[in-house]
Amino acid sequence: MKAALRELWALAAVPVVSILLALLVGSVLIILSSLATEKSINFLLPVIAYENLLQGATGLSFLDIAAKTVTFNLSVNPDQAGRAITSTLTAASPLVLSGLAVGVGFKAGLFNIGGTGQVLVGGFAAALVGAAVAGQPAVVAVPVAILAGALGGAFYGFIPGALKAFTGAHEVVSTIMLNSLAAFVIVGLVNDIFKIAGPSFARTADIGNAAMPILFGRNGNLGILITVALVALTWVLIYRTPLGFEIRTVGANPSAARYAGMSPRRLIVLTMSLCGMFAGLAGAFEILSLGYYPAVFGTSIGFAGITVALLGRAHPVGILLAALLLGGMRAGAPAMQITAKIPIEIIDVIQGLILLFLAAETVVRRLLRGRAKRVTPGEIGTVSRSYAETKV
Repeated sequence: MKAALRELWALAAVPVVSILLALLVGSVLIILSSLATEKSINFLLPVIAYENLLQGATGLSFLDIAAKTVTFNLSVNPDQAGRAITSTLTAASPLVLSGLAVGVGFKAGLFNIGGTGQVLVGGFAAALVGAAVAGQPAVVAVPVAILAGALGGAFYGFIPGALKAFTGAHEVVSTIMLNSLAAFVIVGLVNDIFKIAGPSFARTADIGNAAMPILFGRNGNLGILITVALVALTWVLIYRTPLGFEIRTVGANPSAARYAGMSPRRLIVLTMSLCGMFAGLAGAFEILSLGYYPAVFGTSIGFAGITVALLGRAHPVGILLAALLLGGMRAGAPAMQITAKIPIEIIDVIQGLILLFLAAETVVRRLLRGRAKRVTPGEIGTVSRSYAETKV
């Protein structure tokens, strides 16, 4: 039991400390922002902001804040809680998928930074196919559009995978280039070829019956259930199948994998295609919820997947929990802005700080050990390689 707890702490320590440090730095920024709004420093403002953030994300309220006093008082509004939790789940669903798109790559020793391009291609493919089958029954149109998004993303992940496997081109460089290519090409296609007449802005045709069905609440759609199922299937794939073992072996030691008769090239291409599929599904779910593909589809889902994967230690369950945290922040941000007058952009700052502290994992671990010891070159490995060795 103690060994299991120590292993759990070893996995969770850095993410937990990174979150706390990010919230602490965020608190300082919020306090400084009070100078602009109240012309004086308000040390309670971070408490008010985070309380409103939590209430907007879960519907729960833990504090009574009046004047300059704070008292503990747990309360919940069932209707508000239902809406808040549904919004959190809806915001978290694409983050889970983009996190898997990065985390599964880590298991194979790959850094898939091309989630943004794969999200765009997957969403665009889902929009085009969805519009083509818009008149079909939803039971046919929805799966076909989702499949199109998955295949579009998988294809866009296959390209850097093949380049890595057969030419040695680094996946970070190729995926960054492909991100820009996808953005510019799709904008051009929507503006010039697939633009429909009528709306005041360029967009594709409506997807009609291919729209994501709402199953509960105001916006709790089918994508949430599919995402949870994919998390479970990914865990089984990575930790309970021969293919998953091969992926983890290639990520931990490519030479040993090759010596054991495995094909690193095949596994690299397969893993990058799988990563692209997850990102493509994230884009598909976004577009099928919106109803069309706009020429300006500004999304940070692909980039946020890096934070989610690092925060979740590249483990499917950890990725799910990390996405719920970040999704809750996004869902609760409007309530924080309305009540505490804190700009929504502070959430992006906090998430960026989390990523910064996660990237400084070695330093954080030194702080946890309570001793300043020089870091040796042998202790500094690639992010993807270290995450490939993460156990269940």
